[in-house]
Amino acid sequence: MEIPKTEHHPFEPFLPDNTQVLMLGSFPPQPKRWAMDFYYPNYTNDMWRIMGIIFYDNKFHFLDVERKGFHLDKITDFLNEKGIAFFDTATSIRRLQDNASDKFLEVVSATDVKGMIRNLKDCKAIVTTGEKATETLCEQFSLPQPKVGDFVEFTFEERPLRLYRMPSSSRAYPVAVEKKASTYRILFEDLQMI
Repeated sequence: MEIPKTEHHPFEPFLPDNTQVLMLGSFPPQPKRWAMDFYYPNYTNDMWRIMGIIFYDNKFHFLDVERKGFHLDKITDFLNEKGIAFFDTATSIRRLQDNASDKFLEVVSATDVKGMIRNLKDCKAIVTTGEKATETLCEQFSLPQPKVGDFVEFTFEERPLRLYRMPSSSRAYPVAVEKKASTYRILFEDLQMI
C-alpha cells in the first residue's frame, strides 16, 4: 500500500497584535475545495456564517454569495479589530483518504502552540474547532478534553487560560448553523468580546 504524501500547512498563522483568543482547527482542506486563500476556505464550511451570525446577526455578512466565495478583506479587518487569531494544531499531515475529514488525518507535525501563546501576551483563551484539533492540543498541554461547548481552565507558565472546545464548523457535523453559532456565542460572551 502506498504511503500518502505529507502535506505542509499552506497558510501563515494569522496573529493580530491585540489577540484575545486563538482559534485552532486541525488542517485546511485540499486546495481544490478552497474559495479563498485563508482559514476555513471551503464555501460549504460554516465558520464565516457562524461569525456573521454572532457579530452581525447575518450569516451572509462575510460571504460573496454570487461568486460562492468570501469577502477576505472583511474577514481580516474584523479579526484584526476583534483580536481573533487563527491557525491549526498541525503543521503537516497525511490524508489517509482523499477528503477533508479529520477522522482520516494523520498528524505528522503538531503546531508549537505553547510557543505561539508565549508571543500572544493578551491572549486569554484557546478555542479548538473539532475533535482532532482538541485531541492534538490536549496532548500538548496534558489537559482533559472538555465536552463540546464547554471549557477547561488551566495555567500555562503562571498565566491563567481557558480552552474552549467548540463544535466543528464542517457541514459533515450535522447541526444547523444557527445552533453552532449559539454555542460559539457563549465563548465570545464569556470573554466580553460581544
